[in-house]
Amino acid sequence: MNTEKVVDYIVDWLKNYATTAKVNGFVIGISGGIDSAVTSTLCAKTGFPLLCVEMPIHQSENQITRAYNHIDWLQKKFKNITMEQLNLTPVFDNLIASFPPVNNEEQLLMSLANTRARLRMTSLYYFAALHGYLVVGTGNKVEDFGVGFFTKYGDGGVDLSPIADLMKSEVYEIAKYLGLNSDIIQAAPTDGLWGDDKTDEDQIGASYDELEWAMIQDELGKDVADFEGREQEVFTIYKQRNNANKHKMDPIPICEIPQELKIS
Repeated sequence: MNTEKVVDYIVDWLKNYATTAKVNGFVIGISGGIDSAVTSTLCAKTGFPLLCVEMPIHQSENQITRAYNHIDWLQKKFKNITMEQLNLTPVFDNLIASFPPVNNEEQLLMSLANTRARLRMTSLYYFAALHGYLVVGTGNKVEDFGVGFFTKYGDGGVDLSPIADLMKSEVYEIAKYLGLNSDIIQAAPTDGLWGDDKTDEDQIGASYDELEWAMIQDELGKDVADFEGREQEVFTIYKQRNNANKHKMDPIPICEIPQELKIS
């Protein structure tokens, strides 16, 4: 990958999109992870105002620290950066307390995780409406179009996605080129929705390098039977996730009424 040219291309794309849409700038959630760090830096390079919002919900301290360190790094490097810190923990707790009890613990935990993401999305759109900004997505290609590893109408609820055509490994290449903080580059990827240090690999059962390999094999038309051992296991994980999450990645189904039924 020609990293320098890819960075310039994305920055120009962001500039053109914002100019055409006649918006005032961008707003992005900063998690302390590699994707939001890279995306926010690309937005900062456009020169448009960028609002970075840090939204902890029972967050582990190291995630919060990395997020703050990155925002501080951005503000020292660029003049167009502002920030907001929202402690959404009490909001989340009050919301959950109003819901009826659930007996299935596994379903409850997943619902709570997705609720966190949707609460953050709501907060970002509050600031977007307030300032005339666009909400910037931080999903990469493997997450958004491979395994669907995002929350529908949560972190998937955005106005534009600058890095959604980049594999995770390419995101890391750009991070190093941009000179991002080493603690962000070295941190294990996590969605930060569980209130602990559970990583993406813990949840998915495969690393991003493995998932990238599986995505490429799938695009080549390979099948589970073409592999054995760990490769077969990873490809199976990929296909199961890809199939189960089609509802996130495909357009919303529309019931198209036959024209003859509309004629009275």
